[in-house]
Amino acid sequence: MDLKRLPSPDDLLILLTVARLGRFNAVAETLGTTHTTISRRILALDKQLGGRTLERSPHGWELTELGSQAVAAAESIEGTLGLLAGRLSHSGDTLSGVVRISTPDGFGAEFVAPALVRLQRAHPLLNVELLSDTRKVSRNRSGVDLEVVVGNLEPGNAQPIFLSNYFLRLYASPSYARDHGLPETLDDVRQHGFVSYVESALKVEELGHRSTQLPVPRSSFQATSIFAQVEAVRRGAGIGLLPNFMVTRRTGLLPVLPHDFQRQLPIWAVARAESLRSAAVQAVLASLRSEIQDRGEDLGG
Repeated sequence: MDLKRLPSPDDLLILLTVARLGRFNAVAETLGTTHTTISRRILALDKQLGGRTLERSPHGWELTELGSQAVAAAESIEGTLGLLAGRLSHSGDTLSGVVRISTPDGFGAEFVAPALVRLQRAHPLLNVELLSDTRKVSRNRSGVDLEVVVGNLEPGNAQPIFLSNYFLRLYASPSYARDHGLPETLDDVRQHGFVSYVESALKVEELGHRSTQLPVPRSSFQATSIFAQVEAVRRGAGIGLLPNFMVTRRTGLLPVLPHDFQRQLPIWAVARAESLRSAAVQAVLASLRSEIQDRGEDLGG
């Protein structure tokens, strides 16, 4: 066998990472190198294999038939290296490498981060990158292994995995209720200040005030961060449209018209087929499902 004709294992693993993340920039960030280096290594791999492994689509880089065959080999190499890493660490742990996850900031902090911390304690060779972004499923290759998104899904190339439902409800602080009173009907909301997302920057319309059919409020406090919204409501800026899992005993907020208004939204995990074959991604999904199951009352309450 002519070893010079065999593809580089390093280049195969780079191709595997491109297949999962879909963007050279994201791959370069994950591997600690540059876009130019990733491009050069893919070109070298193509030359070794005698054909193109990737083709550009309107949504990002996609595998060719040859690329899919090369990725199958890369997955075998990855699995073998995982076994070796476990033996060298004397732990028998086969989960290693980097997993990148995109998630809305509130759900990410309350559910995804605890799930990942628990997972990382069990698998210390695993590295995690958590990106906060509240959006619908990206139609383009997103540069992450797993997207956590809210709201209704549009058809796409990635596989959606239902996680749970949660509720958006109206809340106010005790100080706001004391100083301004609380609405007795939904129409009375127009007489109050209102706290919600910045409508012009909102990527998931179901999270915004405009989609609720509630009347236009007297004034508004809008923020792209759900944590800023909770704090604004807590400090008396107005009535807030907040996820129920963000309103805990420590916030001390009061429900407003709980029998007249609520909105239920689904939460999904979305990944490409190449990512779903990753043991690390499967472990993340299992840990996240466990976190949701253990704290289901926080989402459904």
